[in-house]
Amino acid sequence: MVGAVALGIGTLALSLGFAGSPKTLPPGATIAGISVEGLTTREAIARLESRYDSLKTAPVVFTAGPRGWRIRPNEMILEVDWRTAVETARRQGDGIAPVRGLRRLGSRFFGADVTPRARVSTAVLAHELDVLSRRIDRKQRDASIRLRGLQPKIARGATGRELNRDAAARVIVRSLVSLDRAPTPLPIRISEPTVTAAELEPALARARTAISAPVRLVLGQTRWRVPRWRIAKMLVLPRDGETELSIGGAGATAFFERFRRNVDHEPEDAGFVVMQGDRVVVRPARPGLQLDVAAAGRAIFAAALNPTDRIAKLNVERAQPERTTREARAMGITGRVAGYTTYYGGDPNRIHNVQLVARMVDGALIAPGSTFSFNQTTGERSPDRGFLEAPVIINGELQNGIGGGVCQVSTTVFNAAYEAGLPIESRTNHALYISHYPQGRDATVNYPDIDLKFRNDTRKWLLLRTFVGSSALTVKLYGTPQHRIVESETAPLEETGEPGIKRVPDPAMWTGVEVVENDGEPSRRTSVTRRVYTANHKLLSETAWTSWYRSEPKIVRYGTKPRPKPEPPPPPPKGKKKPPPPPPPPEAEASPPPPQP
Repeated sequence: MVGAVALGIGTLALSLGFAGSPKTLPPGATIAGISVEGLTTREAIARLESRYDSLKTAPVVFTAGPRGWRIRPNEMILEVDWRTAVETARRQGDGIAPVRGLRRLGSRFFGADVTPRARVSTAVLAHELDVLSRRIDRKQRDASIRLRGLQPKIARGATGRELNRDAAARVIVRSLVSLDRAPTPLPIRISEPTVTAAELEPALARARTAISAPVRLVLGQTRWRVPRWRIAKMLVLPRDGETELSIGGAGATAFFERFRRNVDHEPEDAGFVVMQGDRVVVRPARPGLQLDVAAAGRAIFAAALNPTDRIAKLNVERAQPERTTREARAMGITGRVAGYTTYYGGDPNRIHNVQLVARMVDGALIAPGSTFSFNQTTGERSPDRGFLEAPVIINGELQNGIGGGVCQVSTTVFNAAYEAGLPIESRTNHALYISHYPQGRDATVNYPDIDLKFRNDTRKWLLLRTFVGSSALTVKLYGTPQHRIVESETAPLEETGEPGIKRVPDPAMWTGVEVVENDGEPSRRTSVTRRVYTANHKLLSETAWTSWYRSEPKIVRYGTKPRPKPEPPPPPPKGKKKPPPPPPPPEAEASPPPPQP
């Protein structure tokens, strides 16, 4: 108890001894590295401002390893608050005498440096950080194996470094307002490689073995030789933190794509061959062969790592066709059910479109009870699929458009289904009457809204084939012959309205002159009734189709070119009298009326 009292009295005496004057800054006080001990507030501010003014153009050197970068305070610091810094230092040694003494005693022994606050140009600071980052940052690099020619070598790794931007911003500002010009190290993050050169020595030995000699591939009785340079391209060497060797990458992909052309055979579905006399036989299916690429890669890799037995045995898998021979025979396609032929000509683009879309529907298979859709089978008729511009009916007028000629194919398909006695689910006549098609039996299509559809109501599959000649198109339907009897009754082609008149101005013709360019066509109507009977003359169906055709206007061109004014007659010669005008013609005498019978 006595000792504690003595210690308290001693501490009080010591604090009073170091209390000093409250008007001066405490002993040991420093601001921005400069001592302000014993100065008044005003004196300290004056000293600090004077010192900073003398140093604000003197650069501070910031270092990262052996390199350094110089930045001047006046390039970044807009203002330094020395007054607040001095007030902070004063408060650290302030208080009543005993408390003040203790605080000043602590600052004398432990120091009390104050960093002043500063207003900084954020744009300049960000720019300087960007510059420092570009010059300091270096990505950490792991050791790797690389090829020099056909010799694998180890490329040693390197440590990475990165500027700690947040900490660096604080260090830069603090150093620029400091009144000490000692070099300042920047805060840097260091990252060590995760894979060293020593760890890659086993992979290096394997890589040297892999490229030491060719590898031979064996498939049955066939042999191939893979040279050293090809093996080198197929190897995936360790890099980016990897330590293992493997086969793969772009080199292996390119090799197997070319190699499979010699090994692979796509399976062939059973098909149908039309023989002479419209007899149909089944072309047998053929299984395919397909290289097991994953297994081949493993076999080649194992052979390459073997210094003596460098033979890789390959495996192939049998690829089965989607339609077997047995399945094709069960489809019941044995002969001709019906067919139809139309003839074409004219514009080469139109002929191209006819032949193109005919190939698209050729070979279509229609299951029992299913519906054939022309639009669904061909898809959109667009330029990117090869269709050209040719004459086509648009809004009731003949114009040029993409896919002109397609409707000839749809009309021929319609008539083949018509002659087969199949139910027609969707058919639309052309807007204009076309005389070279069977009357009332034309069928137009337009993707995707106007379609031609018919249904296979037989118990076996149907095969649609197209045969394209230089001027004729034939569509035939093959299946199990039904021997149906189809009878047609066509109503007369009836005119329902006169053609309108379309007048077209022609600036090349004189005013008042008119020329009939096209006599036009009247609107028409017709109908076709189809009756379908079985082979024993039992009525299966009776269907009527009515076709309405728009009129085509009479085209009259009329002149709009103004006529020239007639030139005036020349004046009579001087000295000569003007000749008298000719006498008027005598009035015609009225002839007597004819005698009455």
